[in-house]
Amino acid sequence: MSVDLGASRVLGAEAVGRPGQRRFRLFIQSGRGSALVWIEKEQLNSLSLALDRALAQITDGLVLRTEASASGLPAPQGIPSDFPSRPTRELQAGQITLAYDESNELFVLSTVALETLLERAEEGEQIREGDAALTFRFTQSQAQELSTNITAIVRSGRPVCPFCGTPLDDSPHACVKQNGHHKVIQVQQSDLEDDNDDE
Repeated sequence: MSVDLGASRVLGAEAVGRPGQRRFRLFIQSGRGSALVWIEKEQLNSLSLALDRALAQITDGLVLRTEASASGLPAPQGIPSDFPSRPTRELQAGQITLAYDESNELFVLSTVALETLLERAEEGEQIREGDAALTFRFTQSQAQELSTNITAIVRSGRPVCPFCGTPLDDSPHACVKQNGHHKVIQVQQSDLEDDNDDE
């Protein structure tokens, strides 16, 4: 069953968990209900870029992508403390569609659950217009705030290698672009000593 939440009063994104094991979600609340939309990091970043492009186009370049400044990006805003513990809808995003309603000057975001997407794939069919979706609307200022928040969330994760872009953690990093190999081969000292003994 499709859910149209209408105009959002509360809209944001947050990361849940430790860097390297984070999950991402959008949270939405309106006069019609609330929702949590779990979303992959790549989808989240793509949404931010799409919002930035749309804002730049709509405002003739007056609103441009928010980049890091000397003071840095603001800390990501988490879910409000008064957000419902049982939202009207909760889903894992499979397909996300972003549009702009010029007559009302509102962005329209619609997402179809991953579960529905997989069902259609098994049946060899495309997503149909009648498939259950979650839809909500938001203003240009909300779009800019959301994009800025997403940028801060994405950048607050694990640092990435400046050469290959792979996330770094506490383990040794085998940089494909730096050493030309996918794996670092470690030679054990005991093997060298055994070879020397044979000579």
